[in-house]
Amino acid sequence: MFGIYLKRELSRRKKAALVIAMGLALGIALVITVSSVSAGMQQAQEKVLKSLYGLGTDMTVTKAQAAPSGNSSDRPKFDFDAKSDGSEEQSSDRVMTQGGQTLKSSLVTEVAAQKGVSSAVGSLSLNVVKVDGSFTQGKAKSSTSDSQGGPGGQGGGTGAPQVQGGGASFDVNNYSVAGVDVSHQELGPLATSKITTGKTFTAAQTDAKVAVLSKSYAKENKYKVGSTLKISGKKYEVIGIATPDTSESTTDVYLPLKQAQTLGDAKNKVTTIYVKATDSKQIATVKSTIQKNISGTTVTTSADLADTVSGSLSTASNLATNVGKWLSVAVLVAAFLVAALLTSSAVSRRVREFGTLKALGWPSRKVTRQVVGESVVNGLLGGALGIALGLAAAYTVTAISPKLTAELGSTGGSGGPGGMGGPGGGGPGGAASAAKNTVDIALSAPVSLTTIALAVGLAVAGGLIAGAMGGWRASRMRPADALRSVS
Repeated sequence: MFGIYLKRELSRRKKAALVIAMGLALGIALVITVSSVSAGMQQAQEKVLKSLYGLGTDMTVTKAQAAPSGNSSDRPKFDFDAKSDGSEEQSSDRVMTQGGQTLKSSLVTEVAAQKGVSSAVGSLSLNVVKVDGSFTQGKAKSSTSDSQGGPGGQGGGTGAPQVQGGGASFDVNNYSVAGVDVSHQELGPLATSKITTGKTFTAAQTDAKVAVLSKSYAKENKYKVGSTLKISGKKYEVIGIATPDTSESTTDVYLPLKQAQTLGDAKNKVTTIYVKATDSKQIATVKSTIQKNISGTTVTTSADLADTVSGSLSTASNLATNVGKWLSVAVLVAAFLVAALLTSSAVSRRVREFGTLKALGWPSRKVTRQVVGESVVNGLLGGALGIALGLAAAYTVTAISPKLTAELGSTGGSGGPGGMGGPGGGGPGGAASAAKNTVDIALSAPVSLTTIALAVGLAVAGGLIAGAMGGWRASRMRPADALRSVS
């Protein structure tokens, strides 16, 4: 009886049912769209942070750069000889550590021993400024004066010699170097890249003169596997070309850690310690433990890096998280209210119907159940339409794939992950530790099963709310009053 009556009543009131369902559908579709876009924003942010942070890296330990003293300068200095032979090319490299103050290598073992730490690996970040070119010697020429001489009328005096031509032509090449612990490459600056040509370091190459180059740097400078890279007079054989797994890394050259320490005159020193926690849910606790037990260091987590992300990605993320979610809630509440009011209005137009049913012996709970059942069906219909609209909107966003820009700035002067001195892409710091790393990300809008389940739940909830209001009103009708009313 319930099912037959339900089907008949919904068929009689198709327009009203469709209006209620469409109202709920729009609210549910907006919720799905905002949820999927927010999930896409989160994935994009994780992609950016992973490119900086390193696969498997949960946090980094660095030390903030000390303020320069009054008599010291960190500016590079180059000395050249002005040789008489202008054709001879001169070259000079300036190697400087980047990413904050250096730490003792022994701190890596100390960090690894902290509670909650699974493993720790040290890395040294360097910045190399290479200047090469030659001087061209100018030529001295004397000029002859045409003015009249003294009383004798003699002229043609010789003027002072003048130097013409000459100068200097020098090229400046600035690139970054990361010292890699070759025995633990699964953690550290090389972890976010894969070797696409050649091979990576072996455990036996702890102090070998070999190098792995990033794909972009190798292409720009026409290096390939087997080429020779020269840094500060030392020659390194290129054994591999690395391609970042996600966004482009700012690290150009990877060397065994000991070789990098020799180049940077930083024996037994590192600039960054990469840390992997035993439990990803306890990262905040591990961070506090390291800061407490190892003073003077800065511990940076992915959550800290997330706060440094700016640009259109951050703007869109904030918009989707704040405005989008509140707009979804407002539209959903409005849809629920409209559905409830329309259902209540429909009940008012069915006064004689419900009065007759009560006169025939239907109890109030049965009338209420009938109204609620109709409303739940309307809600499920609205949910189905809303899911279809939401999936279509999410698919459209994914198909268009709008480009967003993420800029990652400094987290506070340590040159850590946020300041271009951290894991993965941050490494050795590019041109300057204060510079920002810009990454372009294509936005997608994935829809999860959880989101679909949420949509179904909202549809049922909307139907129940509307049915509860309509059913409450129908249950309060008295048969005598209902039969006297005229519909």
